[in-house]
Amino acid sequence: MGNDMIRLGQFLKFANLVETGGQARELITTGVVSVNGEVERRRGRQLHPGDTVTIETDAGPVTEEVNLDPIDVPW
Repeated sequence: MGNDMIRLGQFLKFANLVETGGQARELITTGVVSVNGEVERRRGRQLHPGDTVTIETDAGPVTEEVNLDPIDVPW
């Protein structure tokens, strides 16, 4: 029903990978976020179910798969 997409910046917050949109923007612009294995620098990148988002951290990579089930997305 139109809920089959979320933007990268929003997803980072909803997946609890960052606390704020500012943190999401900083991570994306510094090139430590990749989507499906490719570095992504666009905060507005559209993600769809099954896409994988990885953040490179000091402790190693953190990967989340996009899942837009209604219980996960508050709209």
